[in-house]
Amino acid sequence: MGDVLAYEAELLGLVREYLDYAEFEETVKVFTKECKIKGKPLPKPGSVSSRDSNALPVQKDLLTAFENGEQEVFFQLWEEHISSSVRDNEPVAQKLEFYLHVYFAIYLFKHTTGKPNKAELEERFSPFKTYLETKAAALSQNTEFLPFYALPFVMNPMVHPSFKELFQDSWTLDLRTRLEKFLCLTLKARQTPRLLTLFKENGQCNKEMLQHLHQQLVESEHRTMTYLKRFNKMQADYHNLIGVTAELVDSLEATVNGKMASTMLRASLASVKLQDVPLLPSLDYEKLKKDLIAGNDRLKAFLLQALRWRLTTSYPGEQRDTVLQAYISNDLLDCHSNCQKTVLILLHSKSEVVRQYMARLINAFASMAEGRVYLSQNPTLLQMLEERLKAEDKDSLTWENVLGALQKFSLRRALQSTMIKDGLIYWLVDVLTDTDCLSDYTLEYSVALLMNLCLRRAGKKMCARIANHVLKVLSDLLGHENHEIQPYVNGALYSILDIPSIREEARAMGMEEILRCFIKERNAEMIRQIEFIIKQLNSEEPLNDSIISDDEEEEEDVEDHDIMEADLNRGEVLQPQLGELAGEKLLTTEYLGIMTHTPKTKKKLFCGVHQSIDEPLQRPVTPGYHRTVYLMQPVLQEVRTAPFLETRLSHC
Repeated sequence: MGDVLAYEAELLGLVREYLDYAEFEETVKVFTKECKIKGKPLPKPGSVSSRDSNALPVQKDLLTAFENGEQEVFFQLWEEHISSSVRDNEPVAQKLEFYLHVYFAIYLFKHTTGKPNKAELEERFSPFKTYLETKAAALSQNTEFLPFYALPFVMNPMVHPSFKELFQDSWTLDLRTRLEKFLCLTLKARQTPRLLTLFKENGQCNKEMLQHLHQQLVESEHRTMTYLKRFNKMQADYHNLIGVTAELVDSLEATVNGKMASTMLRASLASVKLQDVPLLPSLDYEKLKKDLIAGNDRLKAFLLQALRWRLTTSYPGEQRDTVLQAYISNDLLDCHSNCQKTVLILLHSKSEVVRQYMARLINAFASMAEGRVYLSQNPTLLQMLEERLKAEDKDSLTWENVLGALQKFSLRRALQSTMIKDGLIYWLVDVLTDTDCLSDYTLEYSVALLMNLCLRRAGKKMCARIANHVLKVLSDLLGHENHEIQPYVNGALYSILDIPSIREEARAMGMEEILRCFIKERNAEMIRQIEFIIKQLNSEEPLNDSIISDDEEEEEDVEDHDIMEADLNRGEVLQPQLGELAGEKLLTTEYLGIMTHTPKTKKKLFCGVHQSIDEPLQRPVTPGYHRTVYLMQPVLQEVRTAPFLETRLSHC
């Protein structure tokens, strides 16, 4: 209470100052009267607010300069005390300033006996001419001001019909009244009450700081969870590697001593059970899907983001498989639904953020083999993605993720066939004609998608129709600075050169010389791949259409491509504000379910035919999977140099 009494007079003064500023006239009277009755110390308005004491002298000086015709003094004060934002953007201020310049230009005519001196007139009109040519140039389009642009060139404006009104006392009085009113409002508005200033500087500042700190906390929690999972995986891999290494050393020692190593080796290469990872909480998928369809755009985006994070940041193995199986068994994306309005309709949302986050989630699903199986069961999804690919801007993250999903779809033969029939090869070749507008991700996935489609007989025949265009694009890509695309360019070239007409076109354009130029700049693996392409180019083997078409559907997804690339979470545009839930907190707070997990033993897919890295790619791949396998190839090559290991590894 003592603190309040110490500052009571100042606090009451602040309250009165604000009430006076907001023009609560009756409230000010009642407030003043009650303070007087209760004996409260209420300072006089002048002792608290400096508004009147500051505003009145400036206003008085401006009006004095106006009346005395002191043009230079007036406009110096005008520019100093009237903010540029008001002078340049407010129509009332622009109009008033224009007429003030007119007033000072003709001042001598009104206040000089006889005809004014020519030199003095020139001195008066010179600033006005400059003003008309610079700041007021844009106002010449206004018919109200247009006649005044001739004023500096009229010898005697006092008798000119267009300007006679300017020399009447009523015009000057009206201009002064407008000036005084403008100054009262503008200078008053500039003097902010101290109570409002305190609120802005403290309350608002603290709110913004809290929002910023909350956002940083959410981002930090997300990063911590990601890093912790990576650390756990690295730690488990490290312990496994140490164990395998120890067993291999024992096996080598036993072999040197003439003992059989097969049993120990088999044990050393056996998969080691990783540490138990807890399953994530179950979710209420019915409520989730309802809000994804009927919620506002911001909620939809947060839900799509949280569902994607749950999948991409989960621990690889049982935890991630359980998350994906829960999504699929509860038909999260309505791939099995016959309803007219499904979750997939978010791909066509008016909100760019919602479209982007929907594309990101689909791309995450497509990163998993079982996710691709699930998505492929919706007959319209591929068409929707192709439409979005052609509608979105090429520099948008939506376009990037749609492209990524389609590239992963191209691992499935049925979807490959549809994309080829839809003419996606033609579209890709056109896009790759100009790569300057493509990010590294979109360039890599565009070329990889083109290669996957070109591996099919139908795709090769499509390329034969535009052979020159395709070969020109691929030869340009051979020299691209992004060397990550090289394997896919080589694979596409090697594949389409199986067609005699394309080989003939390639020879005519000097493809062999082009390829040999790039041999000098490539590493050993790429050199050997290019040599394979040259050999294919010079082949005379005819096209054998009697061979069973590779378009006959075979086993789907013959390679277990489960690679969740980091780009799926790159460039997040959605950040929670203070009090908003996001990520796993949003899911477990608002959408907690009961036993919606359906644990399922993951189907062991065929381990695939791993070709030599010396040859161009001849099987569909994704860039993420290829990078992983390519990095492992040198390690496996070294391991296979031990004869007794080669026998065992050949069965993996």
